Amino acid sequence: MTGTLFDLPEIPAIPLKGASAYPIGRIFCVGRNYAAHAAEMGNEVDREAPFYFTKSPASAVLSGAVVPFPPGTRDYHHEMELVMAIGQPAFRADIETAAAAIYAYGCGLDMTRRDLQGAAKEKRRPWSLGKDVENSAVFAPLTRAEDLGPLGGRRIHLSVNGEVRQDATLDDMVWSAPEIVSHLSGYYHLRPGDLIMTGTPAGVGPVNPGDIISGGIDGLDPVALTLADPE
Repeated sequence: MTGTLFDLPEIPAIPLKGASAYPIGRIFCVGRNYAAHAAEMGNEVDREAPFYFTKSPASAVLSGAVVPFPPGTRDYHHEMELVMAIGQPAFRADIETAAAAIYAYGCGLDMTRRDLQGAAKEKRRPWSLGKDVENSAVFAPLTRAEDLGPLGGRRIHLSVNGEVRQDATLDDMVWSAPEIVSHLSGYYHLRPGDLIMTGTPAGVGPVNPGDIISGGIDGLDPVALTLADPE
């Protein structure tokens, strides 16, 4: 007997400039990778090592999507992030090997039910209800690392309805892209299809039905999301 009981919804592949689309395998997210954002949330950065949470691939949508305001929250927040796409296996990788494993970069949004995340923190519980939210991992088209060049001091920014909310540079990241890949590869066999969202700068805040969220990083395709009324 062959086949499955039912078909699952298709997970979108991310457009990639000059190449076939990039399929989504796993989504790793770095917490508190900008000191100013950690401070605005009442936290300090752990400079000994980065830490992570995950989002389900089923939560992914592509830039330009119109999605309903999610259930169960009264405090839904935007977080603008640099996304890394892994292009070759990496396990216990040194910095040089980790850097070579980064195939592409892109803009992304890590949308967050902040009230539920805060409640989980207070009770020392996992953040899943706050972070792993349907339609909460938003990905713009990717650009190959070799075509982008050094990340340097590229600007990262986000606006809601045209009003700038977040504005920083990638130099403000506590942990660089290769450092994150190297560290994470000590705990996982990283492989093509793995995406890493690298944290958000200060200026996160609430959004509401009808809001248009747009963000960018110098040299990369911008990301956009429109929130419709709740279902």
